[in-house]
Amino acid sequence: MHRKLMPITRSGEGWYRDDRRYRVFQKIMAQAGTSLGYFEPRYSPNGHVISDRTGAEIINFSGYDYLSLIRHPDVRHAARDAVERFGSSAGASRLVSGETPLHKALESRIARFVGVESALSFVSGHGTNVTIIGFLFGKGDLILHDACIHNSVLEGIRLSGAERWSFAHNDVQDLERKLASAGRFKNVLVVVEGVYSMDGDVPDLAGIVDLRTRHDFVLMVDEAHALGTVGRTGHGIAEHCRVSPQQVDLWIGTLSKTLVSCGGYVAGRRDLIDFLKYNCPGFVFSTGLPPVNAAAALAALTILERSPERVLELQDKAAYFQRQARLANLNIGTAGSTPVFPVYLPQDAAIAAGGALRAQGINTFPIIYPAVPKHAARVRFFINRDHRYEQLDRAIGVLSDFITCHATPAAGYAV
Repeated sequence: MHRKLMPITRSGEGWYRDDRRYRVFQKIMAQAGTSLGYFEPRYSPNGHVISDRTGAEIINFSGYDYLSLIRHPDVRHAARDAVERFGSSAGASRLVSGETPLHKALESRIARFVGVESALSFVSGHGTNVTIIGFLFGKGDLILHDACIHNSVLEGIRLSGAERWSFAHNDVQDLERKLASAGRFKNVLVVVEGVYSMDGDVPDLAGIVDLRTRHDFVLMVDEAHALGTVGRTGHGIAEHCRVSPQQVDLWIGTLSKTLVSCGGYVAGRRDLIDFLKYNCPGFVFSTGLPPVNAAAALAALTILERSPERVLELQDKAAYFQRQARLANLNIGTAGSTPVFPVYLPQDAAIAAGGALRAQGINTFPIIYPAVPKHAARVRFFINRDHRYEQLDRAIGVLSDFITCHATPAAGYAV
């Protein structure tokens, strides 16, 4: 007999209000409210500058268009052509009538670019991690992840029912200690990010791969913010760390950052990808990636392959931002070699700093608890290939002035 689920509240209404997460949300909104600045619409394509409702230009440090491809004519033309040929939606699961030549072309090119045998695209980057982990692992397995791993990985672990351990951020020795205690598990998965989206640093992938000579585990790397941003030609953390892509079992990525579309992908061995294609719930039971998204991502990948100088230009500007931020005594923690920069501040100061920057026409936002630990609030900057050096200087200057004027400790936290 199934037990009847009783509502948390007596009336059956507002059952979510007793959830701890709801109470945290209410507290944050009461303290900060609209000063957080979230959900403010823009009135132009995303990029290094955007327009507000008045048409005023705002320097944007909160977008993922790292190589400035959202407005590229080739990407726009490919998207328009896909809508004309295939309509606005895949219209069905790809197992039935949702498949188009664009899907196969995109996946073939992703696999070639990553350096593995095959790839499969999904409708959501976040959902890719959730469904892959939730499907491939379960009770009796262990998932070991970096302490700063993305929420999508944590949600996938929760779905899987596997045991979850974390290891200290970017600490290969701590990971090895944990692996040495993992012998009782059927399967062990280790998950890291190619670029940590909150912290702007990279893993010691070569060191982690070396552990495989002494320990048996599956290795998964989330390249959401690494593809097109690190490595001499933008081939990601494998190129950056001089590791063969075949030494990683599961490459996860998104189509929404460098590839300026929407969706996600997994890349790896052909037999594994074929297994997922016919069995993974987030793929099989979902309408396929819209052809327009496949076309835009494919066009962006083509530009990345033929124009690696864009990657070098982005990396030069990221290196400049890093140097200037350190000269200004901003606490950017371990960020470097990537276009992602947190500036750590106490939580109240991070909220106020975000507002002060936006008031000066600089679009960046506070990242606060529960998205990060209470002691690790920050404002975060994403560098774009088209940012001008004077725009980088202006952002650093405005934030430095805010910290000075408000006597805010600039170095309250370090990862």
